[in-house]
Amino acid sequence: MKKKIFSLLVHNNAGLLARVAGLFSRRGYSIDSITSGVTMDERYTRITVVARGDEQILSQIEKQLLKLEDVVDINVLADGESVCRELIMVKVMANAAERAEIISVADIFRAKIVDVEKESLMLELTGNESKVEAFLSLLDGYHILELARTGITGLSRGVKGVKRVDD
Repeated sequence: MKKKIFSLLVHNNAGLLARVAGLFSRRGYSIDSITSGVTMDERYTRITVVARGDEQILSQIEKQLLKLEDVVDINVLADGESVCRELIMVKVMANAAERAEIISVADIFRAKIVDVEKESLMLELTGNESKVEAFLSLLDGYHILELARTGITGLSRGVKGVKRVDD
């Protein structure tokens, strides 16, 4: 199965995210992650959808997304032609002895320590999917209390293919 990252520029209308998710569920397509946020122009939202499937299914997903009335533009974010990132926050059980070890792992990955309690640390890391997975694999030996992931978001590199929306 192949993975594709779709970056949608859409009109910022109520219920659109539900319609995008509904399109996937009605057709039995799986969403690996979906993120959404208003752009610099509040009339528009950027939605990033990560989906897996064979080439036919991924092509069908793109065609179906283009049929949605509020979709202005779709870019497929390809490796090397785009920058994609994910944010994770992880809360790790840490006694005094483990704390130094966890902090050294965090330093290697440039993760930020965003909260310290007597028995735990909360770390924040932003990076591409492989960096996030490598970081989590090094924390595997510790007791992870909670984990939150934003899902992938990204933009294509340069100005080629940028959709400018004017009135």
